[in-house]
Amino acid sequence: MRWTRAVVPASALLIMIAGCGAGPSDRPHVAVERPPVPGDSTTSAQVPPPPAAEVPAKDLAWRDCTRETFDESGMGPGPAGLVLECADFSTPIDTAGTVLGNFRAGAVRARLPQTPADATPLVLTSGVDRSSTATLAGLATGPAGALLAAHPVVAVDRRGIGSSQAIDCLPADIRSGLQDNAQFAPGGDPVAAMIDLSRNGTIACRDFLQPYDGTFDAAHAADDIEQLRREWGVEHIALLGTGSGAQVGLEYARKYGSQLARLVLDSPTPVGVDIITRTETAVQGAEAALNAFAQQCAGIACSLGPDPRTKVTELVGKAAAGQLGDISANAVRTAVTGFLGSPRGDQASRVAELADALSAADRGDVNALRAIVDRQETATAGDGQFVNGCTDIPQPPPAPQVTDLSGIWAEKYPAFGRSAALSMLVCSAWPVTEAPPRLEKLELPVLVFTGAGDPVSGTAAASVTGALGAAGARHATMNWQGWGHPVSTHSGCAQTALVDYLKDGRLPGDGSACPA
Repeated sequence: MRWTRAVVPASALLIMIAGCGAGPSDRPHVAVERPPVPGDSTTSAQVPPPPAAEVPAKDLAWRDCTRETFDESGMGPGPAGLVLECADFSTPIDTAGTVLGNFRAGAVRARLPQTPADATPLVLTSGVDRSSTATLAGLATGPAGALLAAHPVVAVDRRGIGSSQAIDCLPADIRSGLQDNAQFAPGGDPVAAMIDLSRNGTIACRDFLQPYDGTFDAAHAADDIEQLRREWGVEHIALLGTGSGAQVGLEYARKYGSQLARLVLDSPTPVGVDIITRTETAVQGAEAALNAFAQQCAGIACSLGPDPRTKVTELVGKAAAGQLGDISANAVRTAVTGFLGSPRGDQASRVAELADALSAADRGDVNALRAIVDRQETATAGDGQFVNGCTDIPQPPPAPQVTDLSGIWAEKYPAFGRSAALSMLVCSAWPVTEAPPRLEKLELPVLVFTGAGDPVSGTAAASVTGALGAAGARHATMNWQGWGHPVSTHSGCAQTALVDYLKDGRLPGDGSACPA
């Protein structure tokens, strides 16, 4: 059921990659030696373990949704015996009571035949980068299986995204214009056109959602996870936040820290930084992932030829010049970065599939590329992403600065720089919300993963670990040397460390590395 005006009222209402492939590796992590630091995991042997998560005392009304979930994700079948189950639960629109009513949140649970029936669940949120359901499908389909073999994983979608009550507020022309960075708008000035599209989209969505338009930030997403904990009737939960879901995880820790048994922040989006820094970090990760893809592509003699990196950059240029029909330059960026982030069990086939789609488009046959574009835009650029994402981000830069950056980044990051700069204007008209209070205290060891070639978040753990350190939380960062997003859906080594951490709360050595 979509969120329409009929159901909104209160009565009705979720590197070392250059020389390495990104295939699965279950080799143990490599410890990086360094002097002990006070408060670090290396000096925490006498610290009592944190409380354990618990098995739900009462559960949701789950139904099998394996086939439909994989059909929607486009990731192909999962491992033998995998079961995906869907359920809904009702969550207050605003726990403070400023807005009355309830919202329908969606959850999806994944488990394998060997997953112990009495194992505690791990709650997953991927924020707005893509639905948590899609991230869970990627985890289930990916090359590593240690996590699901040990614990069921329950994905909770943000409001208006994935399996949660959908939002349909953007007129079709505005939605497509924002997705294309206004490339096809009349007048030839994409910056001015993007500002107009953002203004019109903001008016449409805020008018549609009022008085609920202020309830789509990370803090309200944390409230939805807290409601799930209460539905389960447990005291403590384990939480995995991937990408921008790390912001939800930190908000949950700020508001409900005493209810956390474990917290894992995987490939986190930077926190406490301006939108330019955040966007440039992401585009740096995308370029690094493209470099790694290109090297592996050349290594298997893929259809892009001996220099795949140059071919992809040239194809972006063709799209910008209107030579790919209605596929814009930003659509190519969305397709490539989304595809590079998603895991597949067979890495060589994954590389070849993207290469074949891009080389066919270069020859004039855009059908395969169009299919990837459509799938990735559906996953990452829907109305729910627009509303949630614009609510969460800091103040966008002014138009003249975006104009300057689009030129500078086009030279500095030739494949994706210009499109990334223009995309900062998607939320230019959305009112800037007050930054949430900082996390003041967290007495919990936190595990952080980063990837060398992350096409969604980039490598941005420093701001996140800084926030954790300022709150007094012990933490350890593990660095995966491969490419993709998030780390836990790709790396068997990382999953093994995650399972160990879930078991007893002990952190690996800070700065440990997982091979690609």
